[in-house]
Amino acid sequence: MSSRGVERGVWLGLSAVVVIVVGVGLWSMRGHATPEAPPVIAPVPAFTLVERSGRALARDDLAGQPWVADFVFTRCSGMCPALSARMAEVRRKMRAAGLQARLVSFSVDPTHDTPEVLRDYAAHYDAGDGWLFVTGDRDALYDLISQGFRLSVADRTPGAAADTGELITHSDRFVLVDADGNIRGYYHGMDADAVPKLLRDLGAIQPKVG
Repeated sequence: MSSRGVERGVWLGLSAVVVIVVGVGLWSMRGHATPEAPPVIAPVPAFTLVERSGRALARDDLAGQPWVADFVFTRCSGMCPALSARMAEVRRKMRAAGLQARLVSFSVDPTHDTPEVLRDYAAHYDAGDGWLFVTGDRDALYDLISQGFRLSVADRTPGAAADTGELITHSDRFVLVDADGNIRGYYHGMDADAVPKLLRDLGAIQPKVG
């Protein structure tokens, strides 16, 4: 082979390497791109309730960091244990991913779910300080859930409660709230795909440091 042919072969080989490297780089950038932040849906209205510690908890106490809300009650024999287990999964995977957020479980049965009762319930899920359990005045809670979070909650009739074994009907949604108190997403807590979707959106709204 002539020297010109060798040079041409080397040039073609180097060109192929460059194309491969550039292609891999672009693929890598796409794979690690920051996800687009979900849009603001609505602000969470002001509230003041009671955490399981007995301390008052207001919306402004949660400012500065995203948080994830769900809605359960301790006498629930249906989906609530599964929702709380899923919330514990969110906490584990959130920590593994280096994401920051508080978790806030609101009781839909505040007449029964006193701070003492919620402390026992929280202990079952090994909840730490970053996972809050909230109770308070029933009307205030129901207004917050239905008008603030825009989710359903209602007492069942005695007949319906007897048939289903559930005293209260309520949403299975997890709600993602940003550091400014705005709702940014809803996720079906009973859906296995909810956790990766929630964590993706949580990563997109992490407050900037510095």
